Amino acid sequence: MKKRILFALALVSALAMTACGGAKKTESTAATTEKASEKAGEKTSEKTGEATSEAAKENGEKTEVQVFVAASLKNVMEDLGQQYEKEHPEVKLVFNADSSGKLLSQIQEGYDCDIFFSAAQKQMDTLEEEGNLVEGTRKNVVNNQLCVITLKDSGTKVSGLETLKDAKSIALADGTVPVGKYTRQALLALKILPETEDVSKISTKEVSEALGGVEISEQSNVSKVLAAVVEGSSEVGTTYYSDTYGYEDKIQILEKVPYDLTGNVIYPIAQIKNEEASQEEQDAAKDFLAFVTSDNAKTTFQKYYFDTNVES
Repeated sequence: MKKRILFALALVSALAMTACGGAKKTESTAATTEKASEKAGEKTSEKTGEATSEAAKENGEKTEVQVFVAASLKNVMEDLGQQYEKEHPEVKLVFNADSSGKLLSQIQEGYDCDIFFSAAQKQMDTLEEEGNLVEGTRKNVVNNQLCVITLKDSGTKVSGLETLKDAKSIALADGTVPVGKYTRQALLALKILPETEDVSKISTKEVSEALGGVEISEQSNVSKVLAAVVEGSSEVGTTYYSDTYGYEDKIQILEKVPYDLTGNVIYPIAQIKNEEASQEEQDAAKDFLAFVTSDNAKTTFQKYYFDTNVES
């Protein structure tokens, strides 16, 4: 894994603590961002690792698990995380929520990640092809649905994707973001966009031109699309159905886009090979993944408008 900016300082600190009887793992203070720095130094031996683990237990430290989740999963995963931590007070879950494309890039760059929960298969396929997944841990968990939304009483002339050209302004995720790709796929199916081998490469400018030059505000993830509509900076936007949870009094769903235009919006999860994770961290990651994919978790996913009727 890539060593980060504070490597030298962390190494000095680690050596000093080892001389006193074992290195102490620094706990992250941000629950929705990646660690500020990676664990310093190389693992010297299995015996040293065991001693460090025992020292951490004696000091009351928690086993930390880095969980990368698509932005549309942030609320439901924080809910599930609280449930899990209540049952496992010795574990600390650290969530990093962003677009699946950005999270993929971070994992490839060497960011500390134990579990990846993507909003699309493409990013997970890439990691699997690169050999970054723990074998046998990949599972499909939920399905979602693309929606066209606006503020209630906005007076928009838009009724759905087919009338997007009538919008004064649109919030749209870029093509590397799953919700942006699904939107482009649906517009292609409606013959609003021309045929292409990879819809994710259709630029926001090209979408605007296909819609008659309508103003489009490009966003880096689905949460920012939602925010643009809620704040009123964009008249309409395309999000997932799950993103409307908690905004029922503010948001009007103009259209739930049929699956025959987008295909299923399946979310896969998997444990990531993390060479710097201790055995305890790997075991905790595996256990949390099992918790998320259990039948008991389905009720929570359904609460946040996800469809749990999917094949693994």
